[in-house]
Amino acid sequence: MTLEVRQFPCLADNYGFILRDAASGLTACVDTPDAEAVLTALGEAGWGLDMILNTHWHPDHAGGNAAIKAATGAVIVGPAEVRQIAPLDRAVADGDTVSLGATDFAVIDCGGHTLGHVAYFDAADEIAFVGDTLFVMGCGRVFEGDAEQMWASLQRLAGLPPRTVVYCAHEYTAANARFALTIDDDQVVARRAEALFAARARGEATVPTSIGEELATNPFLRAPRLVPDAVTDAAAFARVRAAKDVFTG
Repeated sequence: MTLEVRQFPCLADNYGFILRDAASGLTACVDTPDAEAVLTALGEAGWGLDMILNTHWHPDHAGGNAAIKAATGAVIVGPAEVRQIAPLDRAVADGDTVSLGATDFAVIDCGGHTLGHVAYFDAADEIAFVGDTLFVMGCGRVFEGDAEQMWASLQRLAGLPPRTVVYCAHEYTAANARFALTIDDDQVVARRAEALFAARARGEATVPTSIGEELATNPFLRAPRLVPDAVTDAAAFARVRAAKDVFTG
């Protein structure tokens, strides 16, 4: 394995990630939700910082860019939309490659939550950093795009190898699992929800997940099966997303 990943909680429910390419020793962080927390994690690891990988422009993902760049000199990489609120040195889009030493990240268009949202996929290690597009048994709200765009983005992620380890940016799992149980009576879903509830009761993180686990239990990826009368798969997704948007359980 080339890439070492260290995960830590920050803000109310975010996760931060710092990465180290074993071959070169070069380091990166994925998003900058809390500059102090990122710098503390780097200090505890004994790492510097060479690169910031932003997934989208929201303040809890790019808000720490300026402070972290000032402290470390890291190069900031992300979609062009990040420039709305924070410094950006290199704009990337779907199909681009970002190299951290011997680790190559494919940039994947994941628009929908925001228009320019991207994910970073390390094919050699089968690791993906997906920001707010895909969550454990959930997905991001569709703030800027539409259901068709978000569904297409989710399908790009769903097409990654099932073993792909997925690092998503928030601990929303308990609420997502409660919602899933209201619309999906599959016993595999029920068993996974029970295991995830138990993990949260023990204070454990439920991130990372895997593409295979989400294909089997995530109601947003399973939407066409759950809403078989929908005209299109994107329309089925839209109905599931609308139900989650008003869910209060």
